[in-house]
Amino acid sequence: MLESPFAVAATPSATPTPSATPDPRALAEDPVPASGIRECSVADAASDPLLHTLQARVVNAETGELLYDRNSTHPAATASNLKLITAAAALQTFGPDYRISTPVVAGVEAGTVVLVGQGDMTLTRLPTGQESVYPGAAHLDALAEATKTAWADAGHTEPITRILLDSTAFTGETWLPSWDTKGMREGYQSHVTALQVDADRLYPEYEYSARGSDPVTRAGNAFASYFPGAAVETGTAPAGGTQLASVESPPMSALVEYMLLYSDNMIAESLARLVAIEQGAGSSFAALAEGIPAALDPLGIDTSALTIVDGSGLSALNAVPNSYFTKLLRGIQSGDIDMPSVLAGLPVAGETGTLRYDSRFSGDAEAAAGHVRAKTGWIQTAYTLSGVIDAEDGTTLIFSIYALGEEPLPNTTAHAVDMLTTAFYRCGNDLSNL
Repeated sequence: MLESPFAVAATPSATPTPSATPDPRALAEDPVPASGIRECSVADAASDPLLHTLQARVVNAETGELLYDRNSTHPAATASNLKLITAAAALQTFGPDYRISTPVVAGVEAGTVVLVGQGDMTLTRLPTGQESVYPGAAHLDALAEATKTAWADAGHTEPITRILLDSTAFTGETWLPSWDTKGMREGYQSHVTALQVDADRLYPEYEYSARGSDPVTRAGNAFASYFPGAAVETGTAPAGGTQLASVESPPMSALVEYMLLYSDNMIAESLARLVAIEQGAGSSFAALAEGIPAALDPLGIDTSALTIVDGSGLSALNAVPNSYFTKLLRGIQSGDIDMPSVLAGLPVAGETGTLRYDSRFSGDAEAAAGHVRAKTGWIQTAYTLSGVIDAEDGTTLIFSIYALGEEPLPNTTAHAVDMLTTAFYRCGNDLSNL
């Protein structure tokens, strides 16, 4: 069960339902070179200077044959491709049906309740009937109304005059030094706290709304607006406190799909912390290095080369080899790893999610539009893309591409990555490693 800062009665949805452990032998890629003579070269696309330092790996999804390899066993910065690892760790730990609860607990002092954050970034302050960027999110007004009803039903005659905000489920730093603070201004990142509404967006309806620097206060003020005159303070729920009400997030499968489709950093950071807590590693950034690999170990893919610094991939200090992504995705594609929501969440080239923009798979790369499902990634020094190609010859390929630089890369590097992916699409099973 997900650890909680207080003891309350468990609900059925709070019980992790981990996937059955598959036979790890089924997940290994064939380490030997592909058989047969393959003559389709991608040398021109791979030599594009915009790719800077290229790492790449392509395998036949059905046979596991290694078709293309450029330093693919070397751990390197992943950018948001790391969210594939976070997704797999969360699904393995909790199962697809798990929901994150946000409870309200009766406080010790008269007229006091405690709003307890447990990591649901999707909880919205929009009134019931209005949708935020997160489909199916729980609403704060519903939680407030349920709290008032439970308060009265418990025999309280005094009004709720004091609201404590408990965000202690996550500990340590809320912002890594290796993150760029423009993430708050440009609307793709907020501070990592267990209590938030709308992932701290200023405008809940807009995906890339600016964020603030104090998510807990924003959430507390929004909740307090339903209790006129109530004082708001930070605090902790009493051990053994009585739960008055709670609301729940969408299921883990939906959280994972949204996170991958739109590369949502805050869902990623929350799920990574929840995994680390469940694995007994701790509740801070530092705990992820132990907690995430521990969650992944039952999948049977060697995690010894993984360096996990955050859950989103925003830090350039994360390091994962391309080979880990291709093994993971091949296992999911084959069904040996039962995580269909990972594939469902992959953006489709030229159509959905972070690959829907006009700048992606355009021009000559448009040939592969609709035929590539892949997780995008970008930080200043890396562009990454890992996923599945339904190749022109009918072969299914699993691929991972990193374009890496020591200095900030131009945004045109993304097109060079798309062009190399398109070259893989055109070659299919005839892809040459030359």
